[in-house]
Amino acid sequence: MPESLRDRIGVDIGRRMRLEEGLAWAASNQVRYVDIQLDTGENAFTRFDDARVRSIRDLCERQQIHLGLHTLSAINVAEYSPLVSDAVEAYLKAYIDIAPRLGAEWIVVHAGYHFTADVTERMVAGLERLKRMVAYAERRGARLLLENLNKEPADAEVHYLAHTIEEWRYYYEKIESPAFALSFTANHAHLMPQGVDGFVKTTPFERVAEVRLADCFRNGHEQHLLPGEGDFDFGDMFRMIEATGFRGHYMSAFGSIEDMQIARDTFVAAAAAAGVAG
Repeated sequence: MPESLRDRIGVDIGRRMRLEEGLAWAASNQVRYVDIQLDTGENAFTRFDDARVRSIRDLCERQQIHLGLHTLSAINVAEYSPLVSDAVEAYLKAYIDIAPRLGAEWIVVHAGYHFTADVTERMVAGLERLKRMVAYAERRGARLLLENLNKEPADAEVHYLAHTIEEWRYYYEKIESPAFALSFTANHAHLMPQGVDGFVKTTPFERVAEVRLADCFRNGHEQHLLPGEGDFDFGDMFRMIEATGFRGHYMSAFGSIEDMQIARDTFVAAAAAAGVAG
């Protein structure tokens, strides 16, 4: 039986709580898709022994929870400096190593960032690193999802890569692998001149595995607001994306986990009002 739209809308726990607590909360609230970051505290990927891994896998299997990991965007995948470059690759490999151990089905990764004067060098370095990490993921049985990131103010020195349609395409058109797909952050697209409509029309949605959700303001700056606090039209977004044939999961990323749980019904209602069956 196909999943309902509500069942396909997950919650990004991020660093809000210990992974086991987050999974228990998800199970009690019938949340089927969960994102977690493994960088800090008890959730640091260095803190998982075999017994803990087994208990997490058992919980996910028993409660039918789809677990995903989300790397930190502060780690510069486009790094090219000696020693630091090696550390970036070790970090990404650690995520790739632990994903199959935990039974995680995806790992969201990023293209890194540049410092205005070194765009080309950073893009080349990032692409080559992503290719290496995808090859490593193939061998380890993991799957990477490349996210389109947010724009920064025009006069900022530092800018995320893969925040424009053209930059995102630069990476995904050069990487073909069953271990590589896309994570489309709709609110990031809302910040760009082309908007969600422009991204949906130009993105190969058969390669999109996840759509990330938060409210913000059109052509504004990076915010992760609750639905209704910005001007994002979620109904229209669901209409456009579902019309592509997308049947992957959505991932809420704003407020508290309770805010995101409540918003699942808000999203379903907005989709229904736009003519999208639940």
